Amino acid sequence: MGDTWVFPDCFLKMDSKFCHVFFTLSALTISVTFSYHQEEQKVLLVSFDGFRWDYIYRVPTPNFDYIKEHGVYVKQVTNVFVTTTYPNHYTLVTGLYPESHGIIANDMYDSVRNKTFSLEHLEIYDSEFWEDATPIWITNQKAGHETGAAMWPGTDVKIHGEFPTYYMPYNQSVSFEDRVTKIIEWFKLEKSINFALLYWEDPDEMGHNLGPDNPLMDSVISDIDSKIGYLIKELMKEKLWNTVNLIITSDHGMTQCSGERIIELDHYINPNDYFLIDNSPVRGILPKKGKLDKIYAALTNAHPNLTVYKKEDIPERFHYKHHHRIQPILIMADEGWTIIQNRSNTFMLGNHGYDNEFSDMHPLFLAHGPTFKKNISKNSMNSTDLYPLLCHILNIPPMPHNGSLANVKELLSETVPTVVPHSMMTPQSNVNLRIYKLQSYAYFMGVFLGSMIVIVFLIVFIKHLTHSQMPTIQERNVEIAQPLLWS
Repeated sequence: MGDTWVFPDCFLKMDSKFCHVFFTLSALTISVTFSYHQEEQKVLLVSFDGFRWDYIYRVPTPNFDYIKEHGVYVKQVTNVFVTTTYPNHYTLVTGLYPESHGIIANDMYDSVRNKTFSLEHLEIYDSEFWEDATPIWITNQKAGHETGAAMWPGTDVKIHGEFPTYYMPYNQSVSFEDRVTKIIEWFKLEKSINFALLYWEDPDEMGHNLGPDNPLMDSVISDIDSKIGYLIKELMKEKLWNTVNLIITSDHGMTQCSGERIIELDHYINPNDYFLIDNSPVRGILPKKGKLDKIYAALTNAHPNLTVYKKEDIPERFHYKHHHRIQPILIMADEGWTIIQNRSNTFMLGNHGYDNEFSDMHPLFLAHGPTFKKNISKNSMNSTDLYPLLCHILNIPPMPHNGSLANVKELLSETVPTVVPHSMMTPQSNVNLRIYKLQSYAYFMGVFLGSMIVIVFLIVFIKHLTHSQMPTIQERNVEIAQPLLWS
């Protein structure tokens, strides 16, 4: 048997042009087929709820400064109206305005379904409220990747039939350190995640209780900076610091309120004539039958620090009137003012939810990693721009969105792969999952065709080997067969 294995000799005798063409095309095919995996980037998106853009200038923040020095920083991030937690967190992961993604407030009433959405109850887990859009973790998983989420709003809700690959059900008592540990564990798996989302409740909670102008907020801000330091240290320890793209942002800012700046609705309208929706400085009013015009007339010019709109008259710049969950009347308090029904209601010393043009409502944005430039700053961006930026880095097809990759592309180094084209389509209420399925189809067809090319060349290669040995094999067979034929 050993005498018949003559591959080395035949290989050396093969036509040199054939060898050159074969190995060149095979190498190119394999390279193209698997280039997607070689270029795969990892992203960790972190949100500190209520972290106002200028907090990093208020007290020493050496860890934030370290990221700015070795990464990118955006001075002004304009978030979406209303400037509250759930609408803005869903915008960050869909790139859509609330009127398109449907999470229009922290507390909502859906008159079509006759359902209520409230942070204080389990209605937030009702999938129907979330499915006007497709969050990025679903798109990422449809493209064949794994996602991990630690408490990010919406990630423990089954949306379009899916959860993130790995996720932690929301539990405020879980420490920041434990959340970081779990995410790093997911990044270190054999089949690792390429995208993680991490949420932390502060400084929002303390900002509400103390008010952002309170000197006690200094230690809260310092604590957040220490948490950033812990995250950096852990990423370095696990050799992820230079391979994971870290993005640090928030949903909104915070402004100082006062018991002297109160608007009591009972002074102007009868509480039996309407339902009051949400609990922020921007509130929806659902009038009872036949009461709309009466309530609107009574509130118009009722208080110098109160603005009243009928739904159809809400300014276009808010992108906040084309959804059925937005109520027939919208009332807005001026910055620092609080709307209550009467003095029996509580108010907070710090609040958000105001006009998104107010600088106190703006969040922050810093990033570090292999796809970002180093030590550069940018004047402005919109929070809707984060979504196309994430899709670009992760190399996944974006869904229709309201953001602009062009607006933030200058933050990126020139080495970022640009395989997936940016989508600037106008979003609709019902986002169609087939869009990214069709775009993903091209990649898998490329893998299939590339594999077929390799197989064809292997067949040709084997045939060439066989034919190169044929004279020897045929001569041996004749010598063996002749006695039988002529006997």
